[in-house]
Amino acid sequence: MSKRTIALYGGSFNPPHAAHQLVACYVLATQPVDELWFVPTYSHPFGKPLAPYEDRVEMCKRVAAMFAREPAVRVSLAERALAKRPGFVASRTLDLVDYLRAREPAATFRLVIGADILAETDKWYRWDELMKRAPAIVVGRSGVALPKRVTVTGVAMPAISGTEIRKRLGQGREVAGLLPTSVLRYIRSRKLYQ
Repeated sequence: MSKRTIALYGGSFNPPHAAHQLVACYVLATQPVDELWFVPTYSHPFGKPLAPYEDRVEMCKRVAAMFAREPAVRVSLAERALAKRPGFVASRTLDLVDYLRAREPAATFRLVIGADILAETDKWYRWDELMKRAPAIVVGRSGVALPKRVTVTGVAMPAISGTEIRKRLGQGREVAGLLPTSVLRYIRSRKLYQ
């Protein structure tokens, strides 16, 4: 019996936007994975302020629901479970992968990252070891130059910025086309980012 391969798509998802949705769709359609899990960060490892975890999870669930015909998409609460363990310091992807590997021994993991992350790998906890345990699926991003010798998927996703979305929402400006409509409805109902 072959192991199933799970693509871990982590991030702050503050909020999850149209490019996140496109990345998930693209990875499922083109990569040798059986499932894709959105993994919202419980707390930002570099201390950036985030909307409440529960709200970000609910928004990710709305994105995952758009893949109703694709039962392999779900939202993982593993970051919350890790944060409640004794000795928790910060969200570290290697800890997440080790935790999930222990809970899902019949699975192999891949890490979905945007090309923009490649310029920040020196800030990641034990990056090289992480890549051995969950090799990256690197998705291109418009406007991001790539280091040499990096294999990237065949397309570049639009450079939609969560920071810009939050700014526009705070100013009452239009964000249509940047967010899935179900996420925008949730943001408005909860009065987030105002």
